[in-house]
Amino acid sequence: KFAMVAPDVQIEDGKGTILISSEEGETEANNHRKLSDFGIRNGTRLQADDFLQDYTLLINVLHSEDLEKDVEFEVVGDTPERIGPKPSEPTSKNISNGSDDGAQPSTSTGNQ
Repeated sequence: KFAMVAPDVQIEDGKGTILISSEEGETEANNHRKLSDFGIRNGTRLQADDFLQDYTLLINVLHSEDLEKDVEFEVVGDTPERIGPKPSEPTSKNISNGSDDGAQPSTSTGNQ
């Protein structure tokens, strides 16, 4: 529903509880568990990050008894307009030796 490629999803509970990891196999045991198994209920907030696409979603979980038959969930609200990786932006910085901290090479010629 959110067009994420490699999401990491965690509960915003101050503990950093990870539900879904983009690292293969890391959270596979969670796949068949219910949200309630993690203490997720009406009003819980989830944070979903997709590093590959450089975007983050905050998801507010709202419980509803009014869904149509055979509908497990419904996405309500603003959905991402952009799908796919973020276009690369040209950089105007001159980076030497993999560093852009402004450090210059030593020019001292003193004898020791």
